[in-house]
Amino acid sequence: MRRVQAVRRVPRIGVAALACVTVLFVAGCAGLARVETGEKPIADSPFRVAGRLSAHHGSDALAGNFDWQHAPATDSIALATPLGQTLATLDRIDATVTLRLADGRRLEAPSFEDLTTRAFGVPLPVSGLSAWIRGGGHAGSTFAIERDAAGRPGVLRQDGWEITYAYPDDRDTHARRLTLAYPGVDVRVVVDRWQ
Repeated sequence: MRRVQAVRRVPRIGVAALACVTVLFVAGCAGLARVETGEKPIADSPFRVAGRLSAHHGSDALAGNFDWQHAPATDSIALATPLGQTLATLDRIDATVTLRLADGRRLEAPSFEDLTTRAFGVPLPVSGLSAWIRGGGHAGSTFAIERDAAGRPGVLRQDGWEITYAYPDDRDTHARRLTLAYPGVDVRVVVDRWQ
């Protein structure tokens, strides 16, 4: 006498659904961000970057092109209209920050944020941005970084700012778009050239 074992068949639709759920789970895990928190800032090193920015603070707004040269003890930023006319130049030597407007006026302040608020009504966080644009936190306060699957910064939070990074493709190591958000302030940076 042969024993017959009953084989339970799983309906085909059930197999397909299980396969879809498995694929979605694996894909979701691959995109999970790795979060790092700490106080170790990115090393300050020279760079030159050019691109476009727009900033809004209440009813005040600023939009234009920028060319920025940074070194640990100095900064020089040229701001121009989208048509290329000079708006202002901002310079920092150690702790002294100055702004020269196109009409010849000269302003001085203890920080870029104070200076740009006085001149344009928008506090540009240049001091933090010199680290943030390179994908790291600056010295002096804690920060958190969410990294993408490739290990690149996706979101950085420091000093009340949230910086979101966008890359043109999977091979790029420098973000080409940064969105900076702070209560009441919105800044967008598009990087056209890194040196």
